[in-house]
Amino acid sequence: MTFAIVSVIALFTIGAIAYIFTSVSRKPGAANDEIVVAPANCSTCSGDNAKCEQECMMEAATKPVEYFDDEELDAFKGRPSNDYTNEEVEQFSYVMHTMQPEEVKAWGRSLTLRGIQLPDQLKDEFVMLIED
Repeated sequence: MTFAIVSVIALFTIGAIAYIFTSVSRKPGAANDEIVVAPANCSTCSGDNAKCEQECMMEAATKPVEYFDDEELDAFKGRPSNDYTNEEVEQFSYVMHTMQPEEVKAWGRSLTLRGIQLPDQLKDEFVMLIED
């Protein structure tokens, strides 16, 4: 019985010492230690979060359209994605393969904002590039 009482007193004493130590070592006026999660931005959207993608598209819509040395693709504005000839698909393919891999996703947003649909023949490859 005495051992239990001594153990409780020792535990209480250690807890009090730890509380005093953390109180003294904390700077006056410091906020509580809280984990702050940085908000996602468009450079961190991975495609897994539809809300992030939607917000990035809305943000991009308020800014000037970014071009990737692909002004010639504006001629395809409003064209259905299944209505391209092989030569026209090759134009899209050339642009897609000459840019940096990290630019492909932004290029897709640019096409969407410009009203240009990516040819069906390139959609799988496009998805593979943005997932890498």
